[in-house]
Amino acid sequence: MQEKQLFEYAIIRVVPRVERGEFLNVGVILYCASKSFLQIKYALNKERLLALSPEIEFNELTQILHAFEQICKGAAEGGPIAQLPLSSRFRWLTAARSTVIQTSPVHPGLCSDMNNTLDKLYAEMVA
Repeated sequence: MQEKQLFEYAIIRVVPRVERGEFLNVGVILYCASKSFLQIKYALNKERLLALSPEIEFNELTQILHAFEQICKGAAEGGPIAQLPLSSRFRWLTAARSTVIQTSPVHPGLCSDMNNTLDKLYAEMVA
């Protein structure tokens, strides 16, 4: 049996009208320092988002979430933030924001399979 590793995660939320505080969970970011793991899993449910905010800009949301993904991967397309160490990228992605895309507080956990845990968190918190 594999040894369990400490990981951290945050839920990605779409907050169409920040002043109202209503949000829809759309993804999860999972980070594990000991496994050099930083990944995101997300999906935009157009029907649910339109019910929350008929004027929502899907192209903008898609671009922002794609940028989050590129930062996680360390891709050049992610800009200078994507070139930072994994821990700095995770902290930047999960920093408090007052924008349409926000993250929950960071939560810790223990697991032995990061990919499986990301899928499980996504299924529980988003899908």
